[in-house]
Amino acid sequence: MSFQGSIQELPVPDIIQLVSVSGKTGMFMLMRGPERGYIYLRNGRIVHAEIGGLSGEEAVYALAIWATGDFQFTPGKESEATTIDKTNTSLLMEAARRLDEWKVLARKIPGVDHIPVLKPRELGEPVTLSPPEWNLVIRIDGRKTVEELARATGSNSFDTAKVLYGLVTSDLVDMRPNTGARAAAAAPSPAVAAPPAEAPAPRASVTPMPGATVSPAPLGDEKKILMILCTRVKQEAEGAIGEANLPGIDRPYKQALAEIDRGRGVEAVRDLIRHTEKAISSIRGPAIMKAFQEKMSLVMQPKV
Repeated sequence: MSFQGSIQELPVPDIIQLVSVSGKTGMFMLMRGPERGYIYLRNGRIVHAEIGGLSGEEAVYALAIWATGDFQFTPGKESEATTIDKTNTSLLMEAARRLDEWKVLARKIPGVDHIPVLKPRELGEPVTLSPPEWNLVIRIDGRKTVEELARATGSNSFDTAKVLYGLVTSDLVDMRPNTGARAAAAAPSPAVAAPPAEAPAPRASVTPMPGATVSPAPLGDEKKILMILCTRVKQEAEGAIGEANLPGIDRPYKQALAEIDRGRGVEAVRDLIRHTEKAISSIRGPAIMKAFQEKMSLVMQPKV
């Protein structure tokens, strides 16, 4: 029998979990307006997914953040392609994390089909951008959607939305719905632009920050950005350990969020990383902890 319903009532990760534990083979079709996404299971294991130009894991993650739409599971329908090697547990854990983080991002980024537009700024007003922000800003033209910008930057919609979140909270970018009339969505005079070799000189004074991965406080809502960074630390830790909701990881994570909410800055994140390293070493040993440290050095380099 087919299995169908509303994504609003049952989130995508929960839908897949219900069918995968039964060991079924078949295809999920997810529908949101004209959009169609597909997730294939073989003996309960997710083996392939696709939506638009995405396939594999990133397609699962893109579908996992859908908040509206409908789904239908067709038993016995298989895919010839196998693009996913991760276990269901790892895949769904990551999808659930992205769904939780997307709930925060959605306060500023309504959807990947929306169009970012650069907001006008006063002539000569200084703006400091991190490399990911610079890489994105020079491609914002008032016509490309979040999803299209992700493809243009060689990224995915989720990571692109995280960069846009900082730009929106800092009042550099506005989000507009995609009405389908691209010409009408043309951007106002841009606040920042690419260097002269690629485009006319920028109206604002823009300084890319080499190596920085998190926007500095002057760019906007530092508190929310630090909280998202804490979620990233917890996500990487649980991925390294292979389990979720462990007290040794959850306690310092919640404490860091509380401290940031009370006004503490980036040191709360660094303390979280130190506590998490100890927990990983105790649970999985120094080799796994070392791998986690290396990931954290990339997240925090050279400093927030």
